[in-house]
Amino acid sequence: MTQSGTTMKPMTQQMQECVDACMTAHRMCEETMSSCMQMGGQVQMKIMRALMDCSETTRMCADMMMRRSPMAGEMCAMCAKACDMCVEACMTMPDDPQMTRCAEACRRSAEACRAMAGAKM
Repeated sequence: MTQSGTTMKPMTQQMQECVDACMTAHRMCEETMSSCMQMGGQVQMKIMRALMDCSETTRMCADMMMRRSPMAGEMCAMCAKACDMCVEACMTMPDDPQMTRCAEACRRSAEACRAMAGAKM
């Protein structure tokens, strides 16, 4: 069964950059969680929670943009907030290079998502 008039518009450059930033942040959060587990000891739960929330949110946000969900703008706003929280959590360990790289990726994702939250999709 074919639906007429339902061709999907191509992604704008801004959307593609946001998807890429989200996927990079997702990957960095996953790598940073792995790094935290390898550190052993008592990793702060606040950091792990922020990493988990950001990882899942960025992945979902990218997925929603790629399928042109009508809720993608709202998801971008929530994703920006999750990324900001992750940056804040990672920066509690500024001497850790993995945390710093993760914070940088999440900061870029937050900026891209904030821009997309107000854009027409």
